[in-house]
Amino acid sequence: MSSYSPPSSRFQTLPQLSPTTKNYLGISQRWLVFAAAIFLIVAPVFMEAPLVRTFPWLSLALTINWLGSGLFMMSRPATRLWGDLFVGFSWIWLSGSIYWGWWRWEPLLHLPIEAIALPIVLGCLACQKGKVGGYFYLGSLLGATITDLYFYWVGLIPYWRRLMQVDSRSIHAVLQAALGQMQTFQGVRCASILLILLLILGLLPLQSRSLHWWAFSGAVLSTILVDSLFFLAAVLA
Repeated sequence: MSSYSPPSSRFQTLPQLSPTTKNYLGISQRWLVFAAAIFLIVAPVFMEAPLVRTFPWLSLALTINWLGSGLFMMSRPATRLWGDLFVGFSWIWLSGSIYWGWWRWEPLLHLPIEAIALPIVLGCLACQKGKVGGYFYLGSLLGATITDLYFYWVGLIPYWRRLMQVDSRSIHAVLQAALGQMQTFQGVRCASILLILLLILGLLPLQSRSLHWWAFSGAVLSTILVDSLFFLAAVLA
């Protein structure tokens, strides 16, 4: 007489993912989102900045491409996460194209233009949609706010205006003058305070398991990297 094994016992023999493996997979995905968020903030420094000064309308038109690509990826389960992040990136690209293309000489308009997509993002978040891209955009906006606060606090706004208006032969002198202002006691003190604030706001959300907080952290912490690049450019100019 042949023995019979019930279906439940057969399924028990299949390999199961251990809690450690599941946790590892979750951490890997969070780190990928974190790294992608940093890349999408830093890359436009080298991509959008030179493009928008020469071809501002082309840079602005590319927003449609980024947004369309993000929405398409969101419609597919396999790429929904990255599409969500890409939609958030499209809002950052849009505001950057508008400001650096036409209004870069007026620092007072920087934050209002950076926040141009804020109503859309907040509306989506209120409906529980686009959380990864939405928090990524909010992290970027927060980083820009803290950077602008430093410019106002240290008195760098006049140098900002001059830098956007002078020709290439005078850029060195303006950068050196701004660097001198940054290296004063007030400049170093303000930079230290805001750096600590950025680190706190960027590192605390990493305690969460939610992917949207990791996107937020990546955007906030990348502010430190981008600002460091501009400081290095001023030193080497």
